Amino acid sequence: MVPLIQNDRDQYLICKKPKALGVFPGQWGLPGGGIEADETMEAALRREIREEVGLEVFDIEPLFFTDGFYPKYYADGSQQPIYMIFLVFSCRADSDKVKLNMEFEAYAWVDSPALRDYDLNSATLETFRRVGALHDASID
Repeated sequence: MVPLIQNDRDQYLICKKPKALGVFPGQWGLPGGGIEADETMEAALRREIREEVGLEVFDIEPLFFTDGFYPKYYADGSQQPIYMIFLVFSCRADSDKVKLNMEFEAYAWVDSPALRDYDLNSATLETFRRVGALHDASID
């Protein structure tokens, strides 16, 4: 579940992963996570947003899905490719008051033109391009 969260000023929420751990270490991206047993997609999306950034959301709309293999990095320095499916949803936040959990080290509310100023991970770049928020094809 990947939320494309916007605030009342139409800024997007992006979060920075800690260096050397997880998927897309040290890069900016979107929060999100998996679906637990007996959980609907919307319930999983709401739970993940609440757990990772402390927000409640509304106006949830499915956008698209994508998938791929990405390297996951571990504390011992090892890595392994993992297959990930991204179910992308648009939604609006009830507040700008983000409360990050340990999965992220920073966050920013960003206008579309300023997205190119951040080191966005590849999946997030593709998401912003697909929704028309990022037009600069030279960003990789």
